[in-house]
Amino acid sequence: MFRVKIYGAGSIGNHLAHASRRLGWSVTVCDVSDAALKRMRDEIYPARYGTWDEAIQLCNNADEPRGGFDLIHIGTPPEHHIPLALHALEEQPVALLIEKPLCTPALDQVQVFYEQASQGGTRVFVGYDHVVGRAMAKVEELLATGVTGAIKTLDVEFREHWGGIFAAHPWLSGPADSYLGFWRLGGGASGEHSHAVNLWQHLAHVVGAGRIVEVEAMLRYVQDGEAEYDDVCLINARTERNLVGRIVQDVVTRPHRKRARIQGSEAAIEWVNGYDPSGDAVLVLRPGQPDEIHPISKTRPDDFIWELTHIKAQIDGAHTPSGITLERGLDTMLVIAAAHRSQQQGKRIAINYAVGYTEAALAAAHR
Repeated sequence: MFRVKIYGAGSIGNHLAHASRRLGWSVTVCDVSDAALKRMRDEIYPARYGTWDEAIQLCNNADEPRGGFDLIHIGTPPEHHIPLALHALEEQPVALLIEKPLCTPALDQVQVFYEQASQGGTRVFVGYDHVVGRAMAKVEELLATGVTGAIKTLDVEFREHWGGIFAAHPWLSGPADSYLGFWRLGGGASGEHSHAVNLWQHLAHVVGAGRIVEVEAMLRYVQDGEAEYDDVCLINARTERNLVGRIVQDVVTRPHRKRARIQGSEAAIEWVNGYDPSGDAVLVLRPGQPDEIHPISKTRPDDFIWELTHIKAQIDGAHTPSGITLERGLDTMLVIAAAHRSQQQGKRIAINYAVGYTEAALAAAHR
């Protein structure tokens, strides 16, 4: 049986445990807090999925089983991701899935982890599940037909008040109670809603525009007691092949708006998350014609089931390239780090990927 170990008994740990069990896999969940494990068993999991699954094994990190796992998932706060990932590589699992954002904007130990991961046999993925969902597959199918004509620009926005996040984490009373309220720990709009940066990058690759090499950002920082976070993160981006566009992330918008728009010379394609209560949708928009709507029926658990199904297919030898590789997650972190630097210096920031995944890769752009 395919064996999974999950670090973190919080919201994401519950999602991944349930998805793994739906796929018939063996699941062990580890956490540093016995109270968190109890909350998972007695409150979160039953409330979401109807009943606790007795097949799920729970253990404190101090007593964690080591070795023999096919997939290890790290679903802890971001500042612990890289240390735990280095720890997990020692077990040599077939695959390692690290929740987004991959790390903090300081990029501590990231290059070390990248080098160690590159030398081993473990496939590493980062949990930007939207790029491997069925709605994105439909976008890619439509783009392949050439319906848009020449690509002109790309916009992605993840605007969502984070009240929904705290509703899913009722043990938190507000931002200051977790990493969410601290941008330096990977929280705030720039970290929590970094799906938008990642989705923009993914679509840029799909249309052949390359990686983001220049970032101009405006962030609004909020000081709320001990918490310090960005509640709005606005990014203008330019790629290696001169595609330009906009990325918007915030934790203040309600009702939410999560969309991507690929604008071409002949038509636009829009990816819409939460189009209606039945799920997502992909739209083809042509001047003077009715919208062409492709509904994508789904529930929230489907996002994680599709993500794990994608990873299993990858390690089983799927020929289709993955959009959630370690390299893609690292590229996303470079853009987030560049955005903070751009705001702080009031300058456009260039990204030099040849330098590696460190702050040295970021410098003022000469334009």
